[in-house]
Amino acid sequence: MGGRPRNAEIDRHVLEVALRHLRTVGLRGLSVAAVAEEAGTTRAAVYRRWADRTELAVAALGTITHGPPPASSGDPFADLVGELARFRRFVVDTDATALVAVALVEGTDVRVCEEIRRRLVEPRRHRLRECLRAGVDSGALRAQADQATAEDLLTGSWLAHAARGEPLADDWAARTAAMVWAACGGVPGEHETQR
Repeated sequence: MGGRPRNAEIDRHVLEVALRHLRTVGLRGLSVAAVAEEAGTTRAAVYRRWADRTELAVAALGTITHGPPPASSGDPFADLVGELARFRRFVVDTDATALVAVALVEGTDVRVCEEIRRRLVEPRRHRLRECLRAGVDSGALRAQADQATAEDLLTGSWLAHAARGEPLADDWAARTAAMVWAACGGVPGEHETQR
């Protein structure tokens, strides 16, 4: 096939701009023209790469990465606290709260909702699930504990603070982990859980 090869630098910059716009104006407000202008290219160049704003949004979300999980420390509770601290950094660094809000808007294209779940929600829940499973495997947590609800409580604590516009305390990860750990039958040990 003829034609010039795609410029990877243009692709990268367009997707970076598109992701920033998606955070601030949502899918309905995402404008290919505005993205192209800020990225220093043309609408035609964007449309040659992505058929419409939905494809552009899905591709932009696809640039979000998590990095490999750390090795287990041998202390499942400490690993849970560490994972919650990494979850906090990830949410701040990617502005994940704004992106998840895009998926909550009625009428958002299902492809965008699925990509948000796949790129933002499920990887973090999987890591938290692994920490809880390690707690069960070690005997620190009850095998019959409701781990799905525990995952909801761990991540939902962040969303509740975000919805209220309240900053998180420095010890949020340790306190949240301790509460959920205890609810699942564990004893957090010597970890500081007070304000």
